[in-house]
Amino acid sequence: MIVKLIVEGGDMKPGPAVAQQIGPLGINMGKVIADVNSATSGFKGTKVPVEIDVDTKTKTYKINVFSPPTAELIKKELGLEKGSGSARNVMVGNISVERLIDIAKTKRSNLLAKDLKGALKLVVGSCVSLGILVDNKLGAEIEKDIDAGIYDKQIKEEITTPSAEKIKELAKHFTMVKDTQDKKAKAAAEAAAAAEAAAAAAAPQAGATPAAGAAAPAAGKAAAPAAAAAKPEAKKK
Repeated sequence: MIVKLIVEGGDMKPGPAVAQQIGPLGINMGKVIADVNSATSGFKGTKVPVEIDVDTKTKTYKINVFSPPTAELIKKELGLEKGSGSARNVMVGNISVERLIDIAKTKRSNLLAKDLKGALKLVVGSCVSLGILVDNKLGAEIEKDIDAGIYDKQIKEEITTPSAEKIKELAKHFTMVKDTQDKKAKAAAEAAAAAEAAAAAAAPQAGATPAAGAAAPAAGKAAAPAAAAAKPEAKKK
């Protein structure tokens, strides 16, 4: 029997989901967890797909560890817990093409790509959905650059480590991008607060309008008896 799990690399813990799948098989859950953590220790901080192939007769098992999802590898590379909640408007990181080539090499066998170049484009596509810049550009621009052959040298030579200068440049550029995003977010929040305050201030004035209008009919009612009282006096004359 095969048990499929997604675990934190090197940090699988006992829990209801694990107990529900492993418990009925009659194997030592504590030992399984220890063995899984040992097998996935190289992926610490990353969610890892694991299959536990259990022989229910002999109570023995084999652990198969698979490559983490592309998005998880990208987030781990940048030290991110999650991607952008608004990938079109908010960027959360800036990664080099070289590091993506490394990820593409790792994931190539699991990707529907005929070569490393195709695999790299798929990895760049994951950066788009996560809200991550690549070489200071949006992922869509990088995909065009890959098609244009701009990165053919890095791909052919499988260069996976950017220079120290490039790393500094990427960090500097992202700092500027983040500052701009933060200013826009602050301005938008202030504008929303101002609009809310204006709406709140206008509400009492709008409520007072009917009261002012109600005064006119009241005045009209008071004037009517006065006019009626004046008519009898005119008849006496």
